[in-house]
Amino acid sequence: MAAPFSMPGKRFVIGVPYAWLFVFFFLPFLILLYISFVDMGNDIHPFKPLWDPDTGILKLKYENYWTIFRSEGGVLFQTLYVDAYLRSIWYALCTALLCLGLGYPFAYFIARSPASVRPALLLMVMLPFWTSFLLRVYAWKGILADQGVLNQLLMALGVVDEPVQMLYTNVSMLVGMTYVYLPFMVLPLYANLVKMDFRLLEAAYDLGASPFQAFWLITVPLSKAGIIAGFMLVFIPSLGEFVIPSLLGGPENLMIGRVVWDEMFTSNNWPRATALAVVMIALIVVPLSFYYHYSGKQAEGRA
Repeated sequence: MAAPFSMPGKRFVIGVPYAWLFVFFFLPFLILLYISFVDMGNDIHPFKPLWDPDTGILKLKYENYWTIFRSEGGVLFQTLYVDAYLRSIWYALCTALLCLGLGYPFAYFIARSPASVRPALLLMVMLPFWTSFLLRVYAWKGILADQGVLNQLLMALGVVDEPVQMLYTNVSMLVGMTYVYLPFMVLPLYANLVKMDFRLLEAAYDLGASPFQAFWLITVPLSKAGIIAGFMLVFIPSLGEFVIPSLLGGPENLMIGRVVWDEMFTSNNWPRATALAVVMIALIVVPLSFYYHYSGKQAEGRA
């Protein structure tokens, strides 16, 4: 019996995603890396040669990277950029945890629902994608503003006497980011939980396990892949988020995405901006590489 795919067919199927990544990720990354070592001087464009045309000596401006981590006084890790990185990691982590806490029960409920109801419930999850991203974020400005819907409702109910400052705070930014990225957590969790054999829970109950013990010892370990996938799908885009902090966050909520934008379009310092972007990509790619290498070795050990 003939194999379903010939060797050229296998190479084509595998090669297409690699070609896509090469063209739309690796080549743009190389351009960013190139610009990050350029010395623009007083020019308005960053595409300058990295070598001296007279001597042919390679000239790399490492200061674009040093200044990210070293202040003018020579103190390490006490700069605006390091603070923005740490703040971005913190907000991205909080957003991922909030999405996990809200998304897991909903994904579990959909997976346990009758098959006839699941399409409607999944439609509720995907419905926000049918609306413009900017419109959804602007809607939260109308909800959380001092004279917005939520404050008006609280004052009408007598809960507060005057408007509560909710917009341009940590809370407003986390609410906006959690709302936007929640579907990215629910969908992979549902895809993992719907394949689970729920008879395992019944067996655990028969053996004397409480509902919480059965959930913690059976459901959570079996949904580990969905948790990790959803966490990454939320954490990675949240780390470089620009629109939501600009519209819902205050001056103290400066994240690295806004810093990169300011360096590139306000200060016109493309090398510094690209150096910041390269470091941010490294903060994502390097831990992921270690994780997948470690998890691959674990899988080989179990095999």
